[in-house]
Amino acid sequence: MKRLLLSLLVMGLSLFASEFKIGDKIETFSILNQHDKKVTIDDSIEKIIVSFEKDTGANINEYLSKKYPLFLKNNKAVFIANISGMPSIITKLFALPKMRKYDHEILLIYDEDDKRFISKEGKSTLYTLKDGIIKSIDFITKDDLDNIFK
Repeated sequence: MKRLLLSLLVMGLSLFASEFKIGDKIETFSILNQHDKKVTIDDSIEKIIVSFEKDTGANINEYLSKKYPLFLKNNKAVFIANISGMPSIITKLFALPKMRKYDHEILLIYDEDDKRFISKEGKSTLYTLKDGIIKSIDFITKDDLDNIFK
């Protein structure tokens, strides 16, 4: 019995252990948004934008705040902010209240062990998918956003 429980625990932890790569099939998963609502990512999503830094996240939020509220959904896209490195007191007192004011949806990674998404300093990561399979991974700046949503 202990061996079974240990195996299940290791399998659960390994879900977040490896990075997504080109050619990988992203299985359906759920993540909380800035309103603590669970959002499911499935193979209907064609673009995943992930931010790891305050400045890159601010750039994406600035861009999206100029769009209509369903812009991401209508473009089969999601925006994920990895806030796992942020102290929880800062998250609760400042970051979440600010994020909740946005009309667009921001999905949040709180778990620092979630290593599925790769990062590059000063850039956000764009995953382009088709039928749940990663076709490309690009590192983008705010100047690239208009070209992504043509």
